[in-house]
Amino acid sequence: MSKLLVFCLDALCTCDIEYMKTLPNFSKIIENGSYVKHVEPVYPSLTYPCHCSILTGRTVKGHGVPHNEIVEIENEFAPWYSLRSQLQCRTLMDVAHDYGKKTCSLSWPVSGGADIDLNMPMIVPISYSGDNPYQFLVNNATQELLDRYYWKYKHHLIGEDRSLDLYTMSLAIDILEDYGQPDVMLVKMCDLDTVHHITGLKNEHVEKQLRIHDRELGRLLEAIEKFGDLEDTNIVILGDHGQQEVSRILNFNLLLKENGYITTDENGKLISWDAYCHSAALSAWIELRDQNDEVLRKRVYDFLMECKNNPVYNIGYVFTKEEAEEQFGLVNEHIDFVIEGKEPMSFGSTLSGRDLFKEYLRPGWHSNAASHGHLPSSDETTTFIACGKNVKQGVVIERGSMMNEASTMAAMLGMEMNDTEGTP
Repeated sequence: MSKLLVFCLDALCTCDIEYMKTLPNFSKIIENGSYVKHVEPVYPSLTYPCHCSILTGRTVKGHGVPHNEIVEIENEFAPWYSLRSQLQCRTLMDVAHDYGKKTCSLSWPVSGGADIDLNMPMIVPISYSGDNPYQFLVNNATQELLDRYYWKYKHHLIGEDRSLDLYTMSLAIDILEDYGQPDVMLVKMCDLDTVHHITGLKNEHVEKQLRIHDRELGRLLEAIEKFGDLEDTNIVILGDHGQQEVSRILNFNLLLKENGYITTDENGKLISWDAYCHSAALSAWIELRDQNDEVLRKRVYDFLMECKNNPVYNIGYVFTKEEAEEQFGLVNEHIDFVIEGKEPMSFGSTLSGRDLFKEYLRPGWHSNAASHGHLPSSDETTTFIACGKNVKQGVVIERGSMMNEASTMAAMLGMEMNDTEGTP
C-alpha cells in the first residue's frame, strides 16, 4: 500500500534547488523523481495561509485563514491562527482518514486539536520564551505523544537555545521506531525560513542550513527503511512560500496619519481613524472605518493611486477588495484595499514614528534581509519535489499552483480529493 512522507521546509525557494542537487539525500529525490520548479503560493504568501492551502488545495476564500495572525486594529500581540477548527474546509488528512489511513503531523501550523492519529501541532506562540510550553500543547496535541515524549524532549522548547526543529526531528524518529510508519506523515521544519529572513536568499548561511535539512531528510529515510516501507513511500519535499530580498520598509500608517486619515496622541497611541494599514509583510491591507461610506472609499482609493503614481513610495499594485477576491481568492473583513511594492518592500504598521521620511524609508527591515507575503506570481517562488512508486521520473514542470498540491498528494495515495481549486 502506498505511503506518503511530506518534508516541508519553511521558505524553501526555487533558487535553493541547484544547491540541493549537490547534497546526497536531496539529490537522490530530485534525480529519481520530478519537480515543479516554480510553485505560486496563495496570496498573501505568509506561512499559515500557505500551509492551509497545501493541505486543502484552496485559496483563502476557501479555507478561511488569511494571515498568520488574527488581524486586529492596533494589537501587536494579536493571537495567531492555531486550531484546526479555524479552517473552513476539509484537508488531505481528513480525506486520508476517510480512506482508513493512519496519519501523523508534526509541527504543522493551524492543526491544533485536529483529527490526526499522531499530532504535535506548531502552536507554542512564536514570542513565548517561558519554561512551560506544555500549556499550549495540552488538549491540542495527541495526549499519548505528550505523555510519551514531552518529558524526553521538552528541553528543545525551553531556553535561549530552544529549537522547534530539534524537537520535531526527535519526535519524528521516535514515532517511526515506536509506532511504525504512518500512511501519511507531515514533518515541517522552520529554520530555513529564519536563515533566509536574516541573511537573504543565496549565501553560505543558507547552504549550511540546507545541509542540515539534507541530513534530517537522510535520518527520516533511514528510519523509514528500518521501521517502515521505503519502497512503497512517496516522498515529497516542498516549501510554503519563497522569499524576496528587501532593502526598505514603508510604515504606511504614518503616511495615512500624515494625510489626516489617522489621529494619535503625542505618544503615538491611536485616537481615531478613517483608514488603517495592516501589514502582511511584503503586502498590506487597507481597512476603512466605515465600509459603507462610498465617499470615504473613493477618497482613500484616490489617495492610494496618488501614492502609486509617486515613485518615492514604491507602490506598484493597488487592488480593491473585489479585485483581491476575484484574482487571488483573498477575502477578509479587514480588507478594503491591498497594496504591494513595485520592487520588493516590506510594510510596517507603526503609529509612533517622528521623522516620517526616515522612518518609512529607512534602509533594511529590522534585522531581516528578506521576507514574504508577496504576490503569487512574484519570484522568488517556492517549489515541489516528489519521488516514489507513484511519481513519474525526470519530469520538470516550469510553473504551477500551490492549489494543485493537495489533490496531487492524494492521488499518490490512490485517493480522490475533489473539493479543491486545483488538479492533480
